[in-house]
Amino acid sequence: MRRISILAATAIAALVTTAARADDLKIALIYGKTGPLEAYAKQTEIGLRMGLEYATKGSMTLDGRKIVVITKDDQGKPDLSKAALAEAYQDDGADIAIGTTSSAAALADLPVAEENKKILIVEPAVADQITGEKWNRYIFRTGRNSSQDAIANAVAIGKPGVTIATLGQDYAFGRDGVAAFKDALAKTGATLAAEEYVPTTTTDFTAVGQRLFDALKDKPGRKIIWVIWAGGGDPLTKLQDMDPKRYGIELSTGGNILPALAAYKRLPGMEGATYYYYDIPKNPVNDWFVAEHQKRFNAPPDFFTAGGFSAAMAAVTAVTKAKSTDTEKLIAAMEGMEFDTPKGKMVFRKEDHQALQSMYHFKVKVDPNLAWAVNEPVREIKIEDMNIPIKNKR
Repeated sequence: MRRISILAATAIAALVTTAARADDLKIALIYGKTGPLEAYAKQTEIGLRMGLEYATKGSMTLDGRKIVVITKDDQGKPDLSKAALAEAYQDDGADIAIGTTSSAAALADLPVAEENKKILIVEPAVADQITGEKWNRYIFRTGRNSSQDAIANAVAIGKPGVTIATLGQDYAFGRDGVAAFKDALAKTGATLAAEEYVPTTTTDFTAVGQRLFDALKDKPGRKIIWVIWAGGGDPLTKLQDMDPKRYGIELSTGGNILPALAAYKRLPGMEGATYYYYDIPKNPVNDWFVAEHQKRFNAPPDFFTAGGFSAAMAAVTAVTKAKSTDTEKLIAAMEGMEFDTPKGKMVFRKEDHQALQSMYHFKVKVDPNLAWAVNEPVREIKIEDMNIPIKNKR
């Protein structure tokens, strides 16, 4: 009987702690908690909550207001994402929203923020259009954009005498990423020989792999296939199984979550550029983040955990600076705002509200004691090392 009472009391306490009061500071997280990108979404939530904890020194209050996180699963679907965001603003009274995981869903969310005249911090969707032609003034993004990813990778692997072919997913993430990569690559002296796009659900890469091999095999000098991919399918392993080395072809890609880095162990020496790897940034925020995440989850923080943490830091810094959750005051505070993250300083560019940030040139190293490949740092690619184009029509 006593056990039932304890359980009932616990359930009631949970209801009390999750029920939002009118004066609470409400932050809505829209994310693909179920669906093809659920691994990314779950990391975002963990990072967001840890970031809010760090930014408020454990109090989870800001200016006397309790911070309440309202979560909504959009399953990575644009129509569901729009409805979830509208509900968060209109029914739940969210002061700020953060999300979402899929670029297609995030693009659908942009007009919802504008219609409701509320801030949306985009994290982690990366399509350039989000802070490009589809952007509006209510949108800020802590996540890196396709240009940052692509330019960093172009800087890492592009050199005179190098010939590259690309493989991307046939939707906004892949096409924007390759377009930005192509533009950046042209400035490095490398040559782009071919572009291939396949559906996001692709699992058999035999035909596309052979086309890429054919495009590169007779080229002189260093030859690289650069892959831009999110979710399942594991194109790197499938391409590696086709033995590109017989043509002198190397593989390259950006960073990824730790489970995906397990496949990189078959590619020692592979180079690329990453948004985050827990052991690279050296700063007090990341020191706390890595230690606490290891303590709580018996694992280091991952790619999108860092992103969620960064979004939390941006939100708290903005409200603190604005001394308000009024949208116009927040916009004024956030344009040009610098804030700390596990990656170091980020700054919201005034022109398009994209967070400028460092990226990291890495080389794959295999540690037999780790399930994933180590992203060994080659160098930090700093904000000033990347000329990130402004693509909106402001």
